[in-house]
Amino acid sequence: MILDFKIKHLVLMCLIYFGISQKLGAQNLTNTGFKTGADQPELYLDKLKSKKNIIVVANQTSLLENKQHLVDFLVEKKVNIKSIFAPEHGFRGDADAGEHIKNGIDTKTNLPIVSLYGANKKPSNEQLKGADLILFDIQDVGVRFYTYISTLTYVMEAAAENNIPVIVLDRPNPHDGYIDGPVLKEKWSSFIGLHPVPVIYGLTIGEYGKMVNGEKWMKNGVTCDYEIIPMKNYHKQKRYPIIERPSPNLPNDQSINLYPSLCFFEGTEVSVGRGTDTPFQIYGSPWIKNMTYSFTPKPNYGAKDPFLNGQICYGENLSIDKSELRNLDIAWLLKAYKNFDHSKRQFFLKNLFFDKLAGSDELRKQLISGKSEKDIRNSWKPDLESFSQIRDQYIIYPN
Repeated sequence: MILDFKIKHLVLMCLIYFGISQKLGAQNLTNTGFKTGADQPELYLDKLKSKKNIIVVANQTSLLENKQHLVDFLVEKKVNIKSIFAPEHGFRGDADAGEHIKNGIDTKTNLPIVSLYGANKKPSNEQLKGADLILFDIQDVGVRFYTYISTLTYVMEAAAENNIPVIVLDRPNPHDGYIDGPVLKEKWSSFIGLHPVPVIYGLTIGEYGKMVNGEKWMKNGVTCDYEIIPMKNYHKQKRYPIIERPSPNLPNDQSINLYPSLCFFEGTEVSVGRGTDTPFQIYGSPWIKNMTYSFTPKPNYGAKDPFLNGQICYGENLSIDKSELRNLDIAWLLKAYKNFDHSKRQFFLKNLFFDKLAGSDELRKQLISGKSEKDIRNSWKPDLESFSQIRDQYIIYPN
């Protein structure tokens, strides 16, 4: 009985401790005075109310601090929203990567939803007809092949061609404050990489749009009437909590932390854990040798037909080490390539999607030729130095 009492007492003390710790953590964040662009309506509501028809580009991450969705908040404040534009994964964010998203109606607000994915990545003149302003508010992850920055670019381009101003409500970049990886070459430009930037470019989505505008990277060199509602008390070297998962297969901070390093596997015969409980926190393949960790991808939320579905994959579990990466780590890519059974399967997918992710064919050729990690990283330096000079012109927060 005494032992039972002690155990109950210990459990109670632990619950109290963790409850206080979580509360203090939240208070510390609040005490910094940090606010997203969306959480400062005093800076943008009047601008919206002075316009007749607003288009809102948003998804499930477009939340205020109290978890209210931005669209619901704007409707409540009598802002006249013409339509909602939704990026990859849809307005509610529950679609697979690359899945075709249909236009529709938001059941909560009865507002029309226009998909900006699939064949309609850039808003058409008809879809913009009658619009007086476009408001953009989406949580990005700060990685070149994550498609929300491409959606922003196409929205800005269409807005410029139709003389419609764009306002971006800025949000944190979980990979801010540093740059790393190969810089994209123009020949490999695609929706998963439109511009000559490295994999990790160290800008918020608001700053990124400012760079696209300033460098005249849009079609025919057009520029748009562009405004950022900046965050309050944001610093590029700090890390801020993300309220809602940015896409189905980035469910937590660990997956976002590892995403830029592991996404290269999407162009290979190696799974990144889609169809498991730890996507972008593990990797493996049926053709990897000498690794004991195993998993089997199966259909689940966000991965209705995962890559290597039903096949036992051997690789590594990276979900346990919670240390924060401050670089793009290619050690896992090199290790997987070295331990891959090339006699049974080609490591790279035949469509060479790997080259689009890397931004050129150079990294693939370096892997095949057996280049060391040091040699590969050194090859990135000249382009990174050139990009750094461009980036410096568009930074609006302490770095």
